[in-house]
Amino acid sequence: MNNNQATQSPKFLSKAKAATFATAVVLSALLTACGGGGEAAIDAATNKSADLPQATDKAATTGSIFYGANGHITNGGAYDSTAYATQLAHLQNLGVKIYRNDVYSQASAKVVATVAKTFAAGGVQVYPVMLLGLNYNSEQAAYNAGYTLGQQTAQTYNYTYYEVGNEMEARTLAGNYDGNIWYHYSNQPFTIARGAIRGMIAGVKSVNSSAKIIVDGTWKHTAFFQMLADGSQPDGTHGHPTVSWDITAWHWYSDQGDMTHACGNTGCHDVLGVLQSMGKPIWINEFGVRPTYGTYSSIASYMTGSLMMQQFYNNAAKYNIQSIQAFEMYDDSEGAYGLMQGDGKTQKPAYTAVKNFIATHPK
Repeated sequence: MNNNQATQSPKFLSKAKAATFATAVVLSALLTACGGGGEAAIDAATNKSADLPQATDKAATTGSIFYGANGHITNGGAYDSTAYATQLAHLQNLGVKIYRNDVYSQASAKVVATVAKTFAAGGVQVYPVMLLGLNYNSEQAAYNAGYTLGQQTAQTYNYTYYEVGNEMEARTLAGNYDGNIWYHYSNQPFTIARGAIRGMIAGVKSVNSSAKIIVDGTWKHTAFFQMLADGSQPDGTHGHPTVSWDITAWHWYSDQGDMTHACGNTGCHDVLGVLQSMGKPIWINEFGVRPTYGTYSSIASYMTGSLMMQQFYNNAAKYNIQSIQAFEMYDDSEGAYGLMQGDGKTQKPAYTAVKNFIATHPK
């Protein structure tokens, strides 16, 4: 990061790690460790789905989804060594109602779908964020890959919300730019990202026409989404395919400062105001404090303080903020971002602080 410009928040595993976790051996061990049966593990590994929730299983309606959290089901560590029932109990104890988890293959989609069904019965709604890279030769190739992942994800479970990509815009920047102007982006990567996003949406909609689509970004990378919406691109041309979505999600971390007065190379801007001008409800579906910020106690204070949870809560009506989701439940390979330590048992001060904030600020 330079000048507090976090180009991509640390989350989710690399493509290589994803491929590793997609193997039958790991899935079998994963489900067994978390209380799953051998048949379910075999089905996940062989793409059979007889014992898994299908598109006819509807995600439970849980009322308010204002408070949520991020998880990394299938990515190892505490998320896979801690029984799902225990994870659900942690979420319930916190008072969160929505839980964001990544999907990167048909096998991982089936695992997350199994968790979604279990958690829905306990009043916590799970939704997937689908991950794709930009290593495609054309927009059409990226579209095709996105379509496949979107369709496979929607076929495993009838989620209410589907998130298409994770901070894809950060990987299309032409340099160390704020990302709030169209020429801050490189044309070829932009078109690849657009293809992947369009494909994921189309794939989901081919199965679930009522699905709510979420796009996400971070820092001041707003021009990327303005170009998606109006059919323009970084080479200055217009008339290209447009993208329509239902919810604009954003990621914000402590080193980025005040979301309503974010200052970079292009000056200071109200990022929430810019997002609101896109005409969609806003989710802050990653908010967190860098582990290097200070002590556990200082991290807890920042997380619930005037530049994070308190600000989002106070400004929810003004900016149409519908959900805020803490990053993340457990410490893992991404770093010590968790509300709990990587053993899946030990609560950090941030856990108690977030729990108390939710209890005293009902939404």
